[in-house]
Amino acid sequence: MVFKRRDRRGWLAWVREMFYPTGGFRRATRYVIHRMRRLPDRPHRIARGVFAGSLIGFLPLPGLQFLGAAGLAWIMRGNILAALLGTFNSNPITTPFFAVGAISLGHWMLGIDTPLSAEAIGDAFARAGADLWHNMMAIFGPGKMHWGGLAQFWSDVYVPYFIGALGPGILLSLIFYYITIPLVEAYQKARVAKFKERSEKRLLLRERLAVLKLRGDAGPQGPGSEAKQKDDDSPPSS
Repeated sequence: MVFKRRDRRGWLAWVREMFYPTGGFRRATRYVIHRMRRLPDRPHRIARGVFAGSLIGFLPLPGLQFLGAAGLAWIMRGNILAALLGTFNSNPITTPFFAVGAISLGHWMLGIDTPLSAEAIGDAFARAGADLWHNMMAIFGPGKMHWGGLAQFWSDVYVPYFIGALGPGILLSLIFYYITIPLVEAYQKARVAKFKERSEKRLLLRERLAVLKLRGDAGPQGPGSEAKQKDDDSPPSS
């Protein structure tokens, strides 16, 4: 196949790539910015797509970020591809720090007095995961479903996380929106100028080739060329 990888990536390499790209986060970020600048669309539409993707990337929507970004970009009449690229603002290294800050802000906004610590968050995730597994087994067995761990996770972690991430997410996405517009405009203007310069060079080259071709078809010109032409046209003497 044309697009098949030459060296097949194992699952360990795939997991490592999810946490740390092969070329580093700097190269990955530059690639995403480069792709956004080259999108064939108006700068404001691309910026709206970046806003939508960035905002969805900050929110706790695991597995639904691409769908959410595409849907929000469609509602905002933004560029959907830019929205998909904008979701890459979240990564496994920065997300935990943002999540702790968002949950803390959400607890403060909702007036929740539950102490927030890494141990408490880990315990909430563990209890929710145990309930999910138990309920899945209960579907095919005689056991009863448990919802206590999921309810605690919903009220103590997920809802505060969503509410706490919404405000900072909108603020940061607005910053990305206003940064994207001049970047895309400058890139598109430079690209148009470069294309115009190349077109002028090609036109000048074609004109020079046309002049050389005309000179070659006309043949040598000089003072004696007309007399030589008459001698060639005169009949041969007997």
